[in-house]
Amino acid sequence: MLQNRVNPLGEIIRTAARGAWMGNRGLLHNDRKEIVRPFRLLAWITCVLSFKDRKRTVMSPGLYTELFFMDEATAFAAGHRPCYECRREDYKRFKEYWLKGNSAYHFNDKTSINEIDAILHKERMGTGNSKVTFAADISELPDGTFVWFDERPFLIKGDWLYQWSPAGYGTGIAKPGKMEVVVLTPASTVNAFKAGYLPQTGV
Repeated sequence: MLQNRVNPLGEIIRTAARGAWMGNRGLLHNDRKEIVRPFRLLAWITCVLSFKDRKRTVMSPGLYTELFFMDEATAFAAGHRPCYECRREDYKRFKEYWLKGNSAYHFNDKTSINEIDAILHKERMGTGNSKVTFAADISELPDGTFVWFDERPFLIKGDWLYQWSPAGYGTGIAKPGKMEVVVLTPASTVNAFKAGYLPQTGV
């Protein structure tokens, strides 16, 4: 069992559960297929599992580390965004809604995705590679956002909270009407959700 699954905190974990999406942060493993670093690139992307009949051996020496996510909302919470090559339309939509939801940066459609990646990196990883979070009222958070609730990660969808696990979500519990919570999904990504990007979820 390889250490190549990612949870909503951005941690790379071991689990027998399968993933619905693949991700890339660069070469993270050694020749023994062991994770030795949390990232290599600032562009953390989310990819489809199958693209143009390409075949890869997972964790091949010297090649990027294939990471896997239970759903797209998990990938976003971990700090990833859609790949330009294999998810071109999703990439375009995400950039469009990111720009719309984060107008304070005064970016436009000509802005390089590298500048957005730099912001996402500051929002997902802090000192000592710790997870960056922020506080917000749960009533103001859009669907697809992950929060830390009762010492566990939960997905917001409609009027419900769904506890995350590597194999899927638990039974929904009623979302509090108003309550300050710790948010796991990067702030600018949450703004993109508010502006109209709806991530795929396993609920």
